[in-house]
Amino acid sequence: MKKPILSIGTSILAIGSLVFALACNSAASASQAKAEQKGKPTMSEKSVLDFTVKNIDGQEVKLDAYRGKAILIVNVASKCGYTPQYDGLQATYAKYKDQGLVVLGFPANNFLGQEPGTNEEIKTFCQTKFNVSFPLFAKISVKGDDIHPLYQFLTSNAGAVTWNFNKFLIGRDGKIIRHFESKDKPEGEAVISAIEQALK
Repeated sequence: MKKPILSIGTSILAIGSLVFALACNSAASASQAKAEQKGKPTMSEKSVLDFTVKNIDGQEVKLDAYRGKAILIVNVASKCGYTPQYDGLQATYAKYKDQGLVVLGFPANNFLGQEPGTNEEIKTFCQTKFNVSFPLFAKISVKGDDIHPLYQFLTSNAGAVTWNFNKFLIGRDGKIIRHFESKDKPEGEAVISAIEQALK
């Protein structure tokens, strides 16, 4: 009579293991779905070049288009004490673009509502007030629950955005080189030195 008992016990253990495995797989799938829903980057997104974003005119742009260039990514705003940095960003872009630098401006309204305008209003403001010619993108969130996947990637690897006009310098391979604070002027020695090193 012992053999049937052992057989039943073995079957119960097997069923239990199967149920446990299915539960784990279900939990893992739910976790992955939750991460994707929050816009968190997946393991396949290993560099800035893996992302697709919308430009300020609403067209999708694959950042892979900037492969081989050094990239300065900046969260910009129109009504901030640092807004005059648009001049420095434009001057730096103009000086180094032929050597392979591109500046990417991402308007964001995360800090005291200092970027309240529509994409069209932001574009007009940048062009008429600062003669901006570097690429501008659609307004996004750079922190919080609705953070854009690109900025989730940037901040999880190089530190949180602390205010408008934080800057992320990206190498020609799409990897993050350095995160600069708002007080670091785009034409300042620290930023320029890092840019020139990235362009070598």
